[in-house]
Amino acid sequence: MDEPAPLTGEPLALDLANTRPAGPGGPADLIGTPRQLAAWLAAEAYRLPAEVQDRAPTAAGLAALHAVRADVDAVVQALLDGAEPPASALRGLATAQGAAPRIRELIWEDGGLRVVDRRIGSPAAALAAVFAEDAVDLLSGPGAAKIKKCEAEDCVLLFLP
Repeated sequence: MDEPAPLTGEPLALDLANTRPAGPGGPADLIGTPRQLAAWLAAEAYRLPAEVQDRAPTAAGLAALHAVRADVDAVVQALLDGAEPPASALRGLATAQGAAPRIRELIWEDGGLRVVDRRIGSPAAALAAVFAEDAVDLLSGPGAAKIKKCEAEDCVLLFLP
C-alpha cells in the first residue's frame, strides 16, 4: 500500500501538524523516519531557509521536529476548544527557538556590507527552531482565530479558510 502524501500549502506550523493524519489503524506519521522527513522537507523547501534545506535530516532532527509538532498540536487543540494552551507546550515552542536562535550577521560580500540571517545551534535544533518560530508567529497573530479542523469524523487536518 502506498504511503499517503503529506499535504502542503498551509502555514508551516499547520503543515507540520498535518503530518500526522488519521488512518484506518489510528494516526499515521508521515515524517516518522529521516527519509520521510527528507521527502516532506523537499516539498516545503521553497519556504525554508537554505541552512535547513541543505542538511540531510537525522534522528535528532526528527525527534526535535516531533516535539515541536506535539507542542503545536497541543496549543492549536486548546485554541479550538476555547481553552488555555498547556504551559508545557508554550515552553516547548520557546525552548525550541532558544536552542537555535536566529541572528543577523553582517558580512562583507561583493565590495559591500550585507545582512545574512542564520541560526546558531545544531542542524537538528535549527530545523526545530524554524518550525517553532513559524508556530509562534501564526499562533500569536490574527490567523490563530481562523484555524479550522476538518469536520469529517475521522479527519484531523488543520487549515486556514
